[in-house]
Amino acid sequence: MTADNEKLESIRTDYVKGELCVADMLECPGEQLKAWVLEAGKGGVTDSNSFCLSTVNSQGYPSGRIVLARDISSKGIVFYTNKNSDKAIEIGLLSRGGATFFWSKLERQVRVVGEVEHVSEDAATRYFASRPRDSQIGAWVSQQSKPIPNRADLMKELKMVTDRFEGIDVIPKPPHWGGYILRLESVEFWQGRASRLHDRVLYTKEGQTWSKSTLQP
Repeated sequence: MTADNEKLESIRTDYVKGELCVADMLECPGEQLKAWVLEAGKGGVTDSNSFCLSTVNSQGYPSGRIVLARDISSKGIVFYTNKNSDKAIEIGLLSRGGATFFWSKLERQVRVVGEVEHVSEDAATRYFASRPRDSQIGAWVSQQSKPIPNRADLMKELKMVTDRFEGIDVIPKPPHWGGYILRLESVEFWQGRASRLHDRVLYTKEGQTWSKSTLQP
């Protein structure tokens, strides 16, 4: 066994910062998730709305990447991206996805699975208008997930797009850019506990209502 492996094996954290009680959790998992995101932000967690979005490609391989939740409600989790990206293509194959939130500072995790749908063009346009101008220009510049010979080519495209929109107050939303909503079908809340005896609460949907149950660590 190498010294590096020995160092990895010695990494230990005993989770002692909180506990979960089913009776104290909100009836709607979307509202509970939003509360945890806001609590993490107030607790000093940077980008507390970030999560790992998981999809599956045509070969059956899963892919994960970090994206930002721009709305969380009883309906689901909303995020925005280039609709020609790998993630969007994979969403188009199955219309299903997963989200994993993790806040190490609070020793908490949330896992979500559900169907994924497009948000309306009106909603995507409104959100695009709220983005910083540089981010709007970046959405026009990037052909997300496509190969690029070098960084210089990207910077050249950036200058061309910046020049194109110079003097234009309102930059339109690119046709290839939009939003998705991950519907909530199953949501698990996890709170780290001492001795790896973690608390886990699972929300499952039954018609239009939710039921809560506890799981073994």
